[in-house]
Amino acid sequence: MAKRSGAKTEPRIPLSRERILSAAIALADESGIESLSMRKLAEGLGVEAMSLYNHIANKDDLLAGIVEAVAGEIATPSADTEWKTAIREIATSAHESLLRHPWARDLWIRTSPGPARMRYGDSLLGALRGAFSKELTYHAYHILESYILGYTGQVLNFRAVDEKEFEDVVAGFVRGDYAEEFPHFTEHALQHMEPHDDGVNAYELGLDLILDGLERLRDAA
Repeated sequence: MAKRSGAKTEPRIPLSRERILSAAIALADESGIESLSMRKLAEGLGVEAMSLYNHIANKDDLLAGIVEAVAGEIATPSADTEWKTAIREIATSAHESLLRHPWARDLWIRTSPGPARMRYGDSLLGALRGAFSKELTYHAYHILESYILGYTGQVLNFRAVDEKEFEDVVAGFVRGDYAEEFPHFTEHALQHMEPHDDGVNAYELGLDLILDGLERLRDAA
């Protein structure tokens, strides 16, 4: 009697919303959000595109889902954490999460928040509310949100710059072409070309300046 082949077929991992979102994040991280399509996503998962719609309503639902997943990576300190410590942890974690997923920052601004982003916002508001009035919390929250998203956007924009496009301008600064008319900007531009070993984390420095300013405002009230 002939023996059956000993080769075993690997069990297929069931398709799920979580698996789809994870694959979508990986694709966007690797190739950019513009590369993300239902067809490419299905190919990467080894399934037919139509099967995705059993778990994802449409492309907008997919984009909202991956932003939510990124928001879920952001730290949410316990309610008894000292307010400055809590805000630093949240803001730093949000900055790092958005830098890990460069496409997420723009989607964060364009899409409606889901539970994970609401949890992030509630955590940040809770840390502020434990130290400030309702009125000051309102303004402080928007200042911090603008700082987190704005600074992160600036870092991402710098990373995306094609240095070859600015070679002539850079060479001009090095030669001193603009030094007489724009001395301060020239000094600053040249600093960008120098290594910085002063131990300063500019993001954390800006965050501390905001928090210290809010604390002084509260104490003076």
